[in-house]
Amino acid sequence: MIEVHIDSIRVSLMSQLRVVILKDNKSGRYLPIFIGPFEAEAIAVKLQKVDVERPLTHDLLKSVITELGGHVHHIVVNDLRNDTFFARIVVERDGRTQEIDSRPSDAIALAVRLDVPIYVEESVMDRAAIYPDEDVDTEEAAEKTESDEGLGIFKDFVESLDLDDLDPDEED
Repeated sequence: MIEVHIDSIRVSLMSQLRVVILKDNKSGRYLPIFIGPFEAEAIAVKLQKVDVERPLTHDLLKSVITELGGHVHHIVVNDLRNDTFFARIVVERDGRTQEIDSRPSDAIALAVRLDVPIYVEESVMDRAAIYPDEDVDTEEAAEKTESDEGLGIFKDFVESLDLDDLDPDEED
């Protein structure tokens, strides 16, 4: 398993899609994962230390696990099938370790609330990570992949962007 951290959350101006970018500090690889707007907001709220009046869903999940005597050890993005990422929440309780199936976005939102490590299986990184050039920023790196396998939806999205419609001199 490879430990990663959240590098950024990107928003598409053309759609409601959000991408969380995980980074492996050792290799410099990035792992882009599409997530929903609500999950992106849940992650961003915690990372930006924004106080919310009432607990969000992931705050509730944190409380339930804690109140039932569990301890989240870490989360892991453990699989990639048909352009869909899968994750596991690793919980310890009463001397037993249980792995709970989760969407990566929910697992990451929980991990930031509990300040636990985020891991990615080596096989997932090998199939889906992007390798930026030395002088390329994260946005440009999102278009480069070592392999198209596992990133089809990401590549299709980037290639579908029609930037010609963004002419600032054109009136609506």
